[in-house]
Amino acid sequence: MTLFPLWNSIRIAFFSSVIVFFTGIFLAHEIVKLPRLLKGVLDTLLTLPLVLPPTVCGYFLLRIFGLRRPLGAFLARYGISFVMNWQGGILAAALVSFPLMYRTARGAFEGFDEDLAGAGKTLGLSDTFIFWRIRLPVCRQGILAGLVLAFARALGEYGATSMLIGYTPGRTDTISTTVYQLWRTGNDLMAMRWVLLNLLISAVVLIFINLLERKP
Repeated sequence: MTLFPLWNSIRIAFFSSVIVFFTGIFLAHEIVKLPRLLKGVLDTLLTLPLVLPPTVCGYFLLRIFGLRRPLGAFLARYGISFVMNWQGGILAAALVSFPLMYRTARGAFEGFDEDLAGAGKTLGLSDTFIFWRIRLPVCRQGILAGLVLAFARALGEYGATSMLIGYTPGRTDTISTTVYQLWRTGNDLMAMRWVLLNLLISAVVLIFINLLERKP
């Protein structure tokens, strides 16, 4: 039993979580300040991957980064390709997990007491200081919840990942694609082992985040 699918799934989930963490927080913080109509439009666009079938998300990625598409061909000239490479799994996982990070972060920012920020400004604190030292710590529970949901979603992502990077043993295989391939070939016992491992990792992550949230 090779552990490459485990390693590949974890690194894809990790890097995609880093991407959606910063982009999700930034966009949530900026969009929450916009007028209601514009906020509604952007919310719809940014949340679409949450309700679209993952295979549709993968299809759109192929239409953008495919080697026969303008952007994909341009990147290929410099040796960059997201098709049939594990790096493409980061894009796929980030796309489908982003709405979870964005929506929870936006909800946390909407619940923030702006009087705290106003008090900080009266003391001469900069917006940057208020954001990192006041706003984020106060909203940490919602942000942590979004991060763990995004990580767990990225860890178990299958549809968009299989569309963009396929299944190549030792190169692009993840836990989810490995489970499917093992089931397809009739190896139910090995497939169940990977399923149980995925359940264990997800449970450990959730317990860890719950412990963090209990800290004062």
